[in-house]
Amino acid sequence: MRSNPATDGLSVTALYDEPRVVVLPSAHRLAGKDSLTLDDIADEPMPRLPGVDPAWASFWLADPRPDGRPAPDGPLLTSVEDKFELIASGEAVVIMPAGFAALRPDLTEVPLHGVAPCTVALATRPAETGRLVSDFRAIARRYLVPTPSR
Repeated sequence: MRSNPATDGLSVTALYDEPRVVVLPSAHRLAGKDSLTLDDIADEPMPRLPGVDPAWASFWLADPRPDGRPAPDGPLLTSVEDKFELIASGEAVVIMPAGFAALRPDLTEVPLHGVAPCTVALATRPAETGRLVSDFRAIARRYLVPTPSR
């Protein structure tokens, strides 16, 4: 797993990788594709969240793009809950882990190829070495796995 400034000072246990997808309105011109690349969404606006860690934002926006261009600016979100409304209205598309579009019938997801997956991980403070944390880590490794539908 690559280093992430947001996890500096934490003990990180990688559990599994989750593919990234593009979430878009069901009626979007790209909605019926088998897969997409960053070139396919090169001009699609992507929502922004103020005050987020720049490394986190860069990962989820795939910014900069392989050709060096920045990800297109999209609407500014005031809350994460607004994200799906912006997508459904056609104002933006978003890169997310697989599975979230199933929450709404007006959204769909298309696999995004050519980008690294996201890693689902358990992060704890290094000083937390007690049995409860150790047992939780073992249970997470055993039971927190990707679902077959993803």
